[in-house]
Amino acid sequence: MESKSFPTIVTAVAMFAALGSVAVLAQGKYTVNIPDGLAFSEFIGYESWQVVSVSHTVGKSEMSGEVLNVIIANPVMVEAYLSGIPGNGMPFPDGAKAAKIQYIPKKSEEAPSDVVIPDRLRNVAFITKDSKRFANTNGWGYGAFSHDAASDKFAPIGTGATCGVKCHAIVKSKDYVFTSYQKR
Repeated sequence: MESKSFPTIVTAVAMFAALGSVAVLAQGKYTVNIPDGLAFSEFIGYESWQVVSVSHTVGKSEMSGEVLNVIIANPVMVEAYLSGIPGNGMPFPDGAKAAKIQYIPKKSEEAPSDVVIPDRLRNVAFITKDSKRFANTNGWGYGAFSHDAASDKFAPIGTGATCGVKCHAIVKSKDYVFTSYQKR
């Protein structure tokens, strides 16, 4: 009897731990949604996507201010880039996703020269290609989530999945994607 109850207790503890992990995950960033738009949960695992490029927005703008951007993409989008898209005139396939992670910059205190490094996370912006779901926006859905450093929580910016349509229209010839895959 004791040998049968020990595995049962271990199983019960493991199940409780798993459910507790799910509950903690459920309270995190992946529960945030843009009203009538994208859900953060549509991009689970983005933290491990491959870097496509980086950029530095200098000066002040209405949308971003000065930020360091890290642009990453899921395997579908990286494979498309490696096949020559968008330079070959072909569109990105459905399932392509990218994220732009924005950091507020600061000067490094350790570097021996003028080096700018991330100070704190500002926001995360996503795009996803789904020609059926986003037929009215050239196949792309857009969304951005601001990050509050004090609470370590994300909040949706705006409503709907169309927030990037106007801005991205200027790169129509590149299937509405600004960022090129940089040589390694």
